[in-house]
Amino acid sequence: MARDIPVEQEVVELLHAINHHVRAASAQRLGPLGLTPAQARALRTIQRAGGPVRMAHLAERLRIARRSATSVVDELVQQGLVERSDDPCDRRGVMVALTRKGVALLAKVDALRSDTAAELVGKLPRGQRTQLRDLLLAISPGEGGA
Repeated sequence: MARDIPVEQEVVELLHAINHHVRAASAQRLGPLGLTPAQARALRTIQRAGGPVRMAHLAERLRIARRSATSVVDELVQQGLVERSDDPCDRRGVMVALTRKGVALLAKVDALRSDTAAELVGKLPRGQRTQLRDLLLAISPGEGGA
């Protein structure tokens, strides 16, 4: 990309283009499963919690408003992928957990995610993939970087 723009700006533009590509590919692959990318992120976040998660914590981890998290969870409940329960520590609180169906679907989502990643970075030799990961970690907020 020999253009007359600062390299920092070019890097940001490339990251934006790659992000757009990954999001579009993810949405296309998730569609046949009946999921949106936001729903898949919610399922993955619940799974990573290792058990029932409070709705407020889910919203925080997804970086969305609580009412938006409620809408996402409503859709997942309707599909039988998660279930709600009362928070034993807070009678006003609500916990969310994956159902067996949710766990099974998430395994399919993870396989699709791996396919997308392989298509994107699989073109690079292993050493360059590792180097790219390390560089992205160095500038990634919350991941030990900037």
